[in-house]
Amino acid sequence: MSSRLYAAPFSNSGSFADVETTIRNLTQDFCMAFNTGNYDQAAALFAPDGVFMAPNQFPVSGNKLVERTLQSFAENGYQDMRYETVRVECSGDIAVEIGRYRFTMHRADGSKITDEGKFLATWRRMGAWRILASSWSSNLPALTQQQNAA
Repeated sequence: MSSRLYAAPFSNSGSFADVETTIRNLTQDFCMAFNTGNYDQAAALFAPDGVFMAPNQFPVSGNKLVERTLQSFAENGYQDMRYETVRVECSGDIAVEIGRYRFTMHRADGSKITDEGKFLATWRRMGAWRILASSWSSNLPALTQQQNAA
C-alpha cells in the first residue's frame, strides 16, 4: 500500500490519514449499499455532476442515472461487490483512489462467474467527500468477458 500527500492549497484541509480513512470507509459504504439493494444510497455518494463509467456501457452522470445503472447491474446478475482500496493520493479538495474489485455474476442458467479487476475513483470534497468520476475494468481476457456475457 502506498500513499503520498501533496501540497494542499488550504491549511484546514485535514490530515492525509483522515482523508485516506474517509475515502476507504466511503468506498465500503458504496459496496454495502449496492450489496443490500440500496442503489439510491450508493448513487448519493456521487457528486451531482459525478460520472460513472462502467465497462461496456456509456458513461452516466447525475445521481438518478447512476442509481438506475447500478440497479441494472444488479438485475443482470452482479452481486457480492467487493472493493479494496490499494492507494489514495490527495491534494486539497481532490483525492484519487486506486484499488481492486471483485464481483460475482449470476447468469440466467444458474451458473456463477467471478470477475476481478481494478478501479479508479476521483473524489471531490464538497463539504463531504463525493465521487467525481468512477471507472473499473476487468482483468479477464476480452474473449472470456464475451463468453461470460453470453
